[in-house]
Amino acid sequence: MITKFREQFNKAFSQEKYQQLQHKIEEAAQSEIAFRLSESPVFLTKDFKEKVFSAAKSIIQQIETFSEEELNKAIPPDSVAPGDASHYHFLAVDFGICKNEKGEVVPQLIELQAFPSLFGFQYQYETSLREVYPFLKEFERPISEEEYIEKLYNVVVGSENPENVILLELFPEKQKTNIDFYITEKLLGIKTVCYTQLIKEGRKLYYDNKGKKTPINRIYNRVIFDELHHHKELKTQFQFTDNVDVTWVTHPNWFFKVSKYILPKLHHEFIPDTFYLSEAPKDLNLEQYVLKPLFSFAGSGINLHPTQEILDKIEDKENYILQKKVTYAPLFKDINGDKSKAEIRLLFVKAEEDEKPYFMTNLVRMTKADMVNVDFNKKDAIWIGSSIALFENNAE
Repeated sequence: MITKFREQFNKAFSQEKYQQLQHKIEEAAQSEIAFRLSESPVFLTKDFKEKVFSAAKSIIQQIETFSEEELNKAIPPDSVAPGDASHYHFLAVDFGICKNEKGEVVPQLIELQAFPSLFGFQYQYETSLREVYPFLKEFERPISEEEYIEKLYNVVVGSENPENVILLELFPEKQKTNIDFYITEKLLGIKTVCYTQLIKEGRKLYYDNKGKKTPINRIYNRVIFDELHHHKELKTQFQFTDNVDVTWVTHPNWFFKVSKYILPKLHHEFIPDTFYLSEAPKDLNLEQYVLKPLFSFAGSGINLHPTQEILDKIEDKENYILQKKVTYAPLFKDINGDKSKAEIRLLFVKAEEDEKPYFMTNLVRMTKADMVNVDFNKKDAIWIGSSIALFENNAE
């Protein structure tokens, strides 16, 4: 969207530099990247930045107005975890990059989640990207590298000994995003532990730290509940509904409380009309809406073409939403002159002592398909996958 930097990047790009970028990240993590990395960042204007952050600020303010009782309605009865926290520690807000009827580039809210995203990976990705393309150093980071690590450490580890803090995931070695775990371990000095390997004795949790049974005082939770529910046959010592003496970062209940569940309750010019399926008007033109299950993740279960017949077959209508479709704009020109579409995820942290969330970085997903999912793109497509946005007024 910023011609100057787009042309400069495309001229500087080479397949060798793309491979160099991947190598730098993988060398830092001592692990391979298991998902597709886009060849390019996106360059966004000052005007778009003001719009997307204004929308995010409004959303954050609206979240704060919801009562605890109202948010607790989002939690399925069989998933309520004891010891709820007073606030979330992470917030990811996803916007499609679209055009309105006037041809203006505008954000449109897609999803939001009080759940951590790739904070470790995005830090390393941006660092490596700037090394491969030195002219990108003209763009200032939102915060310095040192402050980024300090803030992330304060949220995840807090005042605990890192030895007593774990990153919790289900089968972490099999996750596509596992490179983020390894970078986080390196940045914060904590260990990644599989949910199935937790040791429970009374109200205490432990993990095997190189043969030493080590107490867990704080959990950086990365377990996605939608995935956990697909493994009901798991035999584990600990269940999320158990009452244990740990501090959650962030508490499991917030996965539900700030999620697609509250989309119908939010209002802003950059928030598409959204309804609970159980409360949706009967005269909706379904061709203009997308059907989403409330508690899926990473796009699973989304139906881009719902019909009345499909809706009628859904028994738990309270667990679905209808969200007005938005059209992502093809704006980001690749080296062949073809254009990709994108969505941007703003990533915030909120430590226990913070009154409001603090913006850390962003994550961009690029595509040339109808859905922002690499699997739907042609095999030889470029300028698709995970990336980052650099904003105009952050350039000198």
